[in-house]
Amino acid sequence: MKARQQEEKYMKIGMSRLRLNRLWLVLGIIVIAAALRAPFTSVGTLIEMIKEDLGLSNTLAGAITTLPLLAFALVSPFASKFASRFGMANVLLIAMLLLAVSILVRSGSGAGLLFIGTAMLGISIAVCNVLLPSLIKGKFPRKIGLMTGIYTVSMNLCAAFAAGISVPLASHTSFGWRGTLAMWFILAALATMLWIPQIRILGISSVSQKSVSSKNIWRSALAWQVSFFMGLQSLLYYVLIAWFSVILGERGMTSSHAGWILSLMQLAQLPFTFFVPLFAGRLKNQRSLVVITFVLFVIGISGIWLGSSSWMAVWAICIGIAGGFAFGLVMMFFSLRTKTTQEAAELSGMAQSVGYLLAAAGPALFGWLHDLTHSWDLPLILLLGASVMLLLVGLGAGKNRFVGDA
Repeated sequence: MKARQQEEKYMKIGMSRLRLNRLWLVLGIIVIAAALRAPFTSVGTLIEMIKEDLGLSNTLAGAITTLPLLAFALVSPFASKFASRFGMANVLLIAMLLLAVSILVRSGSGAGLLFIGTAMLGISIAVCNVLLPSLIKGKFPRKIGLMTGIYTVSMNLCAAFAAGISVPLASHTSFGWRGTLAMWFILAALATMLWIPQIRILGISSVSQKSVSSKNIWRSALAWQVSFFMGLQSLLYYVLIAWFSVILGERGMTSSHAGWILSLMQLAQLPFTFFVPLFAGRLKNQRSLVVITFVLFVIGISGIWLGSSSWMAVWAICIGIAGGFAFGLVMMFFSLRTKTTQEAAELSGMAQSVGYLLAAAGPALFGWLHDLTHSWDLPLILLLGASVMLLLVGLGAGKNRFVGDA
């Protein structure tokens, strides 16, 4: 009788530790996700201040936002290989340490440190972007939709918050743009400290499952469909973030009103980055969600092109919801279209490499077409074409199959 009671006691202690470890992992994922977007989105709102203070040309100022996207594209394919060799928890910890250091370097004196820190920032974010979805697949196989929703909302909510407070802090406090960028070190340092216990809990075996090789991933038609879906949704997002306010300004809207409309677009996507992964995980396939995404993008972009300026808030909400659908879907595709965490990491790396190459080219191409035609008609038609392509590749990516089989 005593032996049985002792066994039950140890079982209860074991279950309590397991629950505590799981809660600690969830908290770690949330804080890392929050730390990934804030340092990136905050710099975009401060570009004019940075340019004026350092005497940068428009080209160099634009490189501040383009450089991380290029780092995402170049580093993403290698993240899964590092995780496979050194352990996912270890690689994530190193990435978070690099993120914290890069924030301080970027805020140092001179343009050189700004660009070096920005490149380091892009490398660290790229690694985390690739590995976190596969970690969720491996550690929460029955709650992939819920955890993906929590992860995406944490990223986007903190991104919106960072974009909103950066200019007021830099303009109306003693922080300046350097202090405003440097303050995100606190969040990165907190994420690093919260992640240290995961080295013991997760260990090096977190991505030791057998998977298709990286070579096979790149040969998979399904992997390319997921990758182009990632790329096209990124292109649409970054083009609209970069140029929507400019388009509204040319329509006679004040900068403050245009900023409010842009904020509305970003806020509209937040709830859907949470709910779409939940629904996507319960469906046999996700093609219906892809169709909804396409329809909303077409309504929003067509409204900007042909609709009344008094309805701009409506078009912005449609685009925001479409963006929430698209981002939530592609984060789920990394898990739903793979069988193992290693496959998920490799697919995530491939998709983000292709995706951010497209995203980096999008805003420049959009602006070049406007300069060439002196009109927004052709650039907006291009976005409608990108929406059609998003539908086509999304219908393939949304089928219930796996990259190892396709």
